[in-house]
Amino acid sequence: MAEQPPRNPFEGVTDFFSELARMRSIGLHGGAEHGVEAAERTHASAWVPATDILARGGDLVIRVELAGVDPEDVDLSFSHGVLTVSGTRRAGEGDDDADFLIRERFYGAFRRAITLPEGTEADQIAAEFDDGLVEVTVTGGVRPADSTRISLADRSGGATSRSVRAD
Repeated sequence: MAEQPPRNPFEGVTDFFSELARMRSIGLHGGAEHGVEAAERTHASAWVPATDILARGGDLVIRVELAGVDPEDVDLSFSHGVLTVSGTRRAGEGDDDADFLIRERFYGAFRRAITLPEGTEADQIAAEFDDGLVEVTVTGGVRPADSTRISLADRSGGATSRSVRAD
């Protein structure tokens, strides 16, 4: 297996703060994104679709809610143990000249990255799109985690009966 590049431990934090800044801009400018609405969202400001992850027998099942997204606008990729679902939800026709009173649905770029169990190979992954729901099945993706108990020494001199589990 090829060596994996190091993951950016701050990627999610960066995405979170970018989204907070975007929401603050919306609040400060009367509900419009003040010049940002027409611009495409960047990786850091892409909206994140609702996702369920469940076990079905020995398979891992990931459901990503993408109502209103054309299947042609969805991209699934798998690299270095991470499944990424990304794409674009386009605004409805005629929405450009509408004056929205409330706009809660997200439009533009979206992205959701999910780390799959170690050892997962691309040929174990299958995906379907039906009625606004992407369902990804990772065959054999549910495996018991290897763990080892590690003794916890009491620095005050006495031994302790507590142990820490490493997963």
